[in-house]
Amino acid sequence: MNQLEGLRDDQGQQETDCHHDNSDVTNNNNRRKAACPGAGEHPLQYNYTFWYSRRTPSRPASSLSYEQNIRQIGTVASVEQFWKFYSHLVRPGDLSGHSDFHLFKEGIKPMWEDESNRSGGKWIIRLRKGLASRFWENIILAMLGEQFMVGEEICGAVVSIRFQEDILSIWNRTSNDQTTTSRIRDTLRRVLNLPANTIMEYKTHNDSLRDNSSFRNTKISL
Repeated sequence: MNQLEGLRDDQGQQETDCHHDNSDVTNNNNRRKAACPGAGEHPLQYNYTFWYSRRTPSRPASSLSYEQNIRQIGTVASVEQFWKFYSHLVRPGDLSGHSDFHLFKEGIKPMWEDESNRSGGKWIIRLRKGLASRFWENIILAMLGEQFMVGEEICGAVVSIRFQEDILSIWNRTSNDQTTTSRIRDTLRRVLNLPANTIMEYKTHNDSLRDNSSFRNTKISL
């Protein structure tokens, strides 16, 4: 659990903003948190929500069909809640077909059109089969442990299981901030221990919206 050492321990005050029944809350500036740290637990700097989606590749994708297929499966507010929830999830490498796990800050939907994502983009790493579970765990531990050091720029991470390859991506708010995107890229290389010649692609969400595709057709890099 080394990558969670950067978590702040001074956030007990967020308890007053919590909504303890874990039901959905309206996404606005005055919303209450859907999850709270328990007594004696170590709060995350941000609450995070797990999502799952699966679709039939032969069916044409659209924003409406995507939103219908994505399912919120749980929100965590502390280190302890994360490990309890995560330990019961199927590992990405054991998923089949066209499936995705998403872990995003609470209140941000894993959709290009979400207000927090609209001006952003994502770093993409293509993986050969068999690497997804380990890389996914490393990237989300780094994200929850605030290893990227880019303030509020990180929105979430996605692991996408496909038939011939798997794809890892991390989303940020501001695609035209080169300093931030470069820092995220360099942190990914360090956290995942990527070889220097690893191919990494940055794609803005505006480009994804234009071509209705999350990923360009490039060769597998790892």
